[in-house]
Order: sequence, then structure tokens, then C-alpha cells
Amino acid sequence: MLRAGIVGLPNVGKSTLFNAVTKTRKAQAANYPFCTIEPNVGVVEVPDARLAVLSALSKSQKVIPAVIEIVDIAGLVRGASQGEGLGNQFLSHIREVDAIVQVVRCFEDDNIHHVSGKIDPVGDIETIMTELVLADLAAVQKRIERTQKNARSGDKVAKAELELAQKMVPHLDAGKPALTADLDADERGLLKGFFLLTNKPTLFACNVAEADLPTLKDGARESPAGRRVAEVEAYCESHLGARAVVISAQIESELIDLPEEEQKAYLADLGVNESGVGTLIRAAYHLLGLRTYLTTGEKETRAWTIHEGDTAPKAAGVIHSDFERGFIAAETVAFEDLVRVGSLAKAKEAGVLRLEGKEYVVKDGDVMEFRFNV
Repeated sequence: MLRAGIVGLPNVGKSTLFNAVTKTRKAQAANYPFCTIEPNVGVVEVPDARLAVLSALSKSQKVIPAVIEIVDIAGLVRGASQGEGLGNQFLSHIREVDAIVQVVRCFEDDNIHHVSGKIDPVGDIETIMTELVLADLAAVQKRIERTQKNARSGDKVAKAELELAQKMVPHLDAGKPALTADLDADERGLLKGFFLLTNKPTLFACNVAEADLPTLKDGARESPAGRRVAEVEAYCESHLGARAVVISAQIESELIDLPEEEQKAYLADLGVNESGVGTLIRAAYHLLGLRTYLTTGEKETRAWTIHEGDTAPKAAGVIHSDFERGFIAAETVAFEDLVRVGSLAKAKEAGVLRLEGKEYVVKDGDVMEFRFNV
């Protein structure tokens, strides 16, 4: 299972957010730095409204959503790349995740200490990115030292790695993350073996106070919190090629112990449909390069996780290896078409149920049934 790691400076709401998305209280959330030391790990359901629709259509006995793993990692401080705070431990834990969700504090609260003494979300991002880039720069320089001898002896792989490492040094030295380097497909593939921290896909979560969330509906950015969020959105897009979402860990913390209907009523009283955590989880899922296809019937309606670009046999193999090995074809209909006509039988009559072969690249939201023979 792929993992997304929640990172950020101390006291920005990481553990509160972890508890919210995992619907647990596993992570200690306290008003002092490094209250999280060992990573907390939780499995998170990916919200998908399509499942309820298909379940009602098929009268399914149960619904099984897609899941991802979320890791709450200790807070980082300036100098972490040199071992300050829990730096070495922090960086090693980041290396173990597949994508990063960086929590950025956009809320004011005099009772919660900020390590830099002021609310400056873009400055916070720059602090963390600087430490990650410095750690990557050190790693690349060590790789150059290791590969030089083999490269000189004619080893083609070592030569390619050396050339790539030398290309990355000025990019990282300029404070830029590895993800934004101008590399071709072969270089990008080779770079994965460097395991650089700034080569991991990253999503930024703007954590706002409960009172601020209603002022941020429909892209409104006029409030103080809205202006901070707008700064983060602009910075992430222009400097990091990344996306930012708005969440309120404070609200989600209040919702953990409430039944679903009371949760909806709570949010309705605030004037919002959701705090943003659902959006965050879905964004993290896609950030990991994951997509969903669906199966439905009387027994169950289920979301199956695949990687973007997977073909139909590969998708079948997620259910069982026999399905992939003996793949013949996949009966496929787009979710929207199935809902429009009302059933798989009617989808066949309407001509929207297709028979796809081995080369078909599965699309997110495809409803599928496989034919196989082993």
C-alpha cells in the first residue's frame, strides 16, 4: 500500500489533521514542539460518492472503498538537514513515504506557539523546502563521489548517474526542488533511484481556523486567512508546480466522534459542505498516481485501486492474479453512462457497455467486469 506522509513545522496542526483523516485519536496533539516523535500510521478510506450511487443501483449488501496509508511525521525545524531538532529522524521517515502532504499554518491562535514567532505560511514552506533541498544536495554530492571511479572505468550506468548527479547539483544549489528540474523521461526515471526527498510529489494543506473556513467558500480570498491561502496557492504553483487545498483540522477534530448526520448538521451550521479533509484525501490519492475502477453487484460495490496508465489485465490482477493471467476481455462502462441508463443490462442495450481488450488503459470511474480463463 502506498503511503503519504504528513509533514510541517511544529504546531501547525499535523497530528490534529492525522487524527481527523484517520478518524482516530492515535496521534498526540499538544502545544509544544516534537510532541510527535515516532510516526503514527493509519489507513484512510478515500471518499467516493460514486460508491453509494452504485450500491443503491445494484442493491449491494456492502460497500468497500479504496484506501491509502497516512503517516504522521515529527515536526521539522530550521537546521534539520544538519541534525537540528529531530532532523535526521524526520528526514529518514520522509524517505519511507511515496508522497508528501505538507501542512501549512494559516490560522491565528495566540494560545498555540509558532516556532518562528509569527504566522508566515510561505516562509514556513520555504523553511521546510530549504532543509529538504539541502539534504538532497548532500545526497547527490555523495553519489558523485561514489560513482566517479566506476564512470571513469567505462560503466555506462555509473556514467549516466554521474552526469545526472552533476546536472542536479546547480539546480538544488539554487534552492529548487528536484521535481522542478528540466529532465527528459530517461533522466527522470534514473532520478527515482536517487531517492531524493524533493523528488516526491507534494501537496500543500492550508490549515485554517473554524471561523475562517466559511469565509473561503467558492474561492473567496478577501479575509486575512484568505489572503494567506492565496499567497500559498500562488507560491506553490509558481515555485513548486504543486497544488494547495484548504482544510480545517480544528473542525475535523470536532467531527471525529459525531454520527454522520450530526457531522452534516455541524458543517451546515458553519455554512460549508465539508471541511476540506475529504478533498485532501482524494488529492493525496491522485498525488500518489492512484486511480479507481469500480465493480458492483448484489454482493458488494467496491472501489479497486490501480496506477494511472494501468491496462485492463493489470487492473484485473488487482482482484486476483488468475484474472490477469487468464484475461480475455473486460466489460466496461463509464460510471456516468451506467447511472444515466440505470443498470448493466440497459447499458448493454444502449450500446454504452463496451468490450475492451488487453491494450485498453483503464480510466478512473470505469465500472468493469472481467472475462478470464485459467
